[in-house]
Amino acid sequence: MKRFLRLVAFAFVFACTDAPAQVTAIKAGKLVVPETGATLTNQIILVEGARIKAVGADVRIPAGATVIDLSRQTVLPGLFDCHTHMAFLINGRRSRERGSLFFYDLTHTNAERAIHGVINSRDMLDSGFTTIRDIGNDANYVATDLRRAIDQGLIPGPTIVNAGRIIAPFGGQYQLQPERRHLGEPEYFYADTRDEMRKAIRENVHFGARVIKIVVDDQPYIYSVEDIKYMVAEAASAGVKLAAHAVTEQGARNAAEAGVASIEHGLEMSDEALALAKKNNVVLVSTDFNEKAWLAYDMPPEVAKRFYERGVDRLRRAHKIGVTLAFGSDLIFYAPDETRGTWTMSLVDVFVKAGIPPGDILRALILNAARLLGVERTRGAISAGQFADIIATPENPLDNISTLKQVNFVMKNGKVFKGAK
Repeated sequence: MKRFLRLVAFAFVFACTDAPAQVTAIKAGKLVVPETGATLTNQIILVEGARIKAVGADVRIPAGATVIDLSRQTVLPGLFDCHTHMAFLINGRRSRERGSLFFYDLTHTNAERAIHGVINSRDMLDSGFTTIRDIGNDANYVATDLRRAIDQGLIPGPTIVNAGRIIAPFGGQYQLQPERRHLGEPEYFYADTRDEMRKAIRENVHFGARVIKIVVDDQPYIYSVEDIKYMVAEAASAGVKLAAHAVTEQGARNAAEAGVASIEHGLEMSDEALALAKKNNVVLVSTDFNEKAWLAYDMPPEVAKRFYERGVDRLRRAHKIGVTLAFGSDLIFYAPDETRGTWTMSLVDVFVKAGIPPGDILRALILNAARLLGVERTRGAISAGQFADIIATPENPLDNISTLKQVNFVMKNGKVFKGAK
């Protein structure tokens, strides 16, 4: 009997032993290094399991490795979107929903929004976005469940750093009625005292948030510098960063002075506010729309054009001043001629319009974004030890940034999602 049990135990251990990791060798005709702006030629990227094992022109391809020939392509790290809303898919052609976030929140269940999240996540990965930061407005922690499903390999999608419920002064981003003062739930935590702020941060982290988002200034009363400093410290004590939605000049100044990790939008930022952000190492995630995106909010064409031009001007000034920029889309609408991924990629045109060089655009899409999300040690570069998040384009984006709209190969965590099999 004892011998039988030993045999059973041995068989169990043998069965549980991990099989050798799949080895893949990628032949890269050109390899872009966003950190330096260099383009290396004829490189071999050796991938073992989910991670990159070696990179170089003289790397030996082991026998039995799967070889992917991208010798006529330009290879680069997967892209980042630092301001997304995966659990939002508003159909702008349905007049009740057009432009109404409040209506969408009230009429869509967690389950339906999870389905939207699955669709959007797949489409983002298909366009080359291998890591995203979901910045809230995800019903009752839909993005936490979405992240877990992707991490477990149940559905395809980018790596997600999610925010959970947004913390804001009473009312959040809505105008409530006295008879229905709780209609902001579960999208927001209304936090006006230090105890409420602490509790909101702790509940978010408990339910899976990997970043904390606050709304500084969507009400006449706004968070003060000291309020924000308090929340930055509370978030840091739980090991997460704090992102601040700020659309007014004073709101952005308060956030920059308090030293948040990032300012989201910063629509009205003056040169002085931008300089303060630079001084305090605050990243600007400017979420600048093209005219098509502004029109999705049902704006008259002349207003959409004005908002677009205002964004271009602020983005140009931020770059000139030297503020660290990270790309973020903030798209929430359905478009019949776009996926969430293709529409997101089209917003790179705003950076081009602002006169930002391709190398700096790539850094906003990859290097700066990885550092903001705190994943730079494992993602955002093609080097040994990093997760194998790799994309390829027909041309070199340092020469033609628009080639990013033609991503034809996507590998996420060492698995090919799009392109060569």
